[in-house]
This record gives sequence, structure tokens and C-alpha cells, in this order.
Amino acid sequence: MNPLCGRCNKMVYPTEKVNCLDKYWHKGCFSCEVCKMTLNMKNYQGFDKKPFCSMHYPKSSFTSVIDTPENLRLKQQSMLNSQALYKEEFEKNKGKGFSVVADTPEMQRVKKTQDQISNIKYHEEFEKSRFSSDAPLPVNSSQDPQQPANPQTYSSQTASGPFPAAVPPHSGGKRYRALYSYAAADADEVSLLEGDLIADIQQIDEGWMYGRVERTGQKGMLPANYVKPL
Repeated sequence: MNPLCGRCNKMVYPTEKVNCLDKYWHKGCFSCEVCKMTLNMKNYQGFDKKPFCSMHYPKSSFTSVIDTPENLRLKQQSMLNSQALYKEEFEKNKGKGFSVVADTPEMQRVKKTQDQISNIKYHEEFEKSRFSSDAPLPVNSSQDPQQPANPQTYSSQTASGPFPAAVPPHSGGKRYRALYSYAAADADEVSLLEGDLIADIQQIDEGWMYGRVERTGQKGMLPANYVKPL
């Protein structure tokens, strides 16, 4: 019994039979699904068991995934699993060593700023301790005020070593006025309002200063281009 044509469903005789795409076709029926151009075994392209010409061959494309409740649930479950795995890895590696932090330019700037602030605070504490050590010693009531101090005591004090070197001075009491308002971005910075007065200024680098805002009494870093000297 002769098979039926895949296009017209009519009987196909051996003299005009084309066997392709798991079907039998008349030679005239073996054509493109879109433009109906007659095809042969050399120029056809099959898709879903249907013949197409090279111009109208379906192109595969990606489809967007809709955020259905099921997809959202799966997404949330995946995030929870990732967090659980991260916590598990963190617990395993805790105490085994420190992780290496990339030495980026931003990290270098923060490190340099923190070092400068530490030096400034150290100098402030040193000045306070120096001033307190330079205070006059209390006079013993049992000793005559006209009598000089014990030479042995004085020699022991001077022999203990030279006086500490003086710390580089501040801006000499010079005050600055804020030209613009500034909101502190880090814990080591201070916020400014336009017109604020800043004292105890110390230059850190070309872009930053360290000082005290008289309105709030806070000390910290501030941008140098936001203030001008009075």
C-alpha cells in the first residue's frame, strides 16, 4: 500500500516519492512551510519535522522567566541555601587564619588617614601629659620657701634624661569658616553647616584637614576645599 503525503494527505506513488523528516512527500508538496518554495534534499532545513528554506528557518531565542510564586519561592530557597553554605564554610574556616584584603587605592587612602588621625591624637595626649608634668611641684609647708630645693633631688631629675621634643605646632590658633554644608561619610569625619567655625586645624594632605567644629565641639576630618581661613 502506498503511503500518504505529509502535506496533502494524498497517496504518494514511488515515481514521485520523497522520503524525508520521517514522512513521505510529493515532490511538489515538499516545500517551505512559510514561502512555499519547492525544496529538495540539498537545500531543505528541518524543524519540528517540517521543511523550511534557509531564509525562513526558525531561529531559537531565549524566553524570559516570569516571576511566578513558585519561581520566587525557589529563588528564596536558593538564597537561603547559599547563606547556609556560606555560614557553614565560615564556621569551618574561623580561627584558621585571616583573609587577605586587596590593597586598593581606596584602602590605602583610608589606612593613611587613620594613621594620621592616630598621630594627631597621640600628639594631643602627649601635649596634655607634657603640660601636666611641667606644672610646679607643691611646696612642702615644713620647708622654708626661701630655701632652695635639694640639689640631690634636682640632679636626679635632670639626670633622668632630656626633655621630650616639642610636637609640631597646630595652625597657630587660626580659625576657618565653612563655605558649604558637608555630611560626614565615615565615623572619623565631622559634619559641617555653611558658616560653621572650625578651630585647631591640622593639615592632613592636599584634600583633607583635621579640626574641631566650634558649634558642636566634634573633632574629625573635613574636606579642605569646603573651608577657608578667616
